[in-house]
Amino acid sequence: TDGTGSTDSPFSSIQSAINFATTDDDSVTVAAGTYVENINFRGRNIKVVGEDRETTIIDGDSSGSVVTFENGEDSTAVLSGFTIQNGSESGIYCQGSSPTLKNLIITNNTASDYGGGGIYCNSNSNPSLENITIINNSATGNSGRGGGMRCNTNSDPSLLNVLISGNTASQEGGGVFIYSSDPSFINVTISGNVSSIN
Repeated sequence: TDGTGSTDSPFSSIQSAINFATTDDDSVTVAAGTYVENINFRGRNIKVVGEDRETTIIDGDSSGSVVTFENGEDSTAVLSGFTIQNGSESGIYCQGSSPTLKNLIITNNTASDYGGGGIYCNSNSNPSLENITIINNSATGNSGRGGGMRCNTNSDPSLLNVLISGNTASQEGGGVFIYSSDPSFINVTISGNVSSIN
């Protein structure tokens, strides 16, 4: 709790490091391990980079979105090198923000209110996704659309080298649900997803 961010005195959580990083282009480097928390970039255009996506895990503990971008973050806000898991309102939630998401595994997240179990992009959110695996997420309830990903209201993310597989939706779009949006897909595999409404 009294960490300064130095090698000898690291911060106690990823969020505390983000709170300290008030200058654009600041970087937060995260060692391998499991971090049980929910993080919000808070409008900071910084880089948050894990040691390795297989061994550096942010676990939302079923307490809301694991990672939130909702304050106009742009492409210089970077999240890379993590497993994002156990979110209860999307693994990654973007509202009017367009971060860069790279080298991530997004798995075992759910969403009930609006859908987008793995990733929810809403209201002019245009994130860049590269080398992402979106697996085993779910959208549930009466608005359960987009088990893997939902793009809503002028949200045009770009996806490059992305796998979307094994996701489920109680309504439409087991893999991806798109509404009033125009995403770009390059080398994207969408397979083995299930929805109740085809």
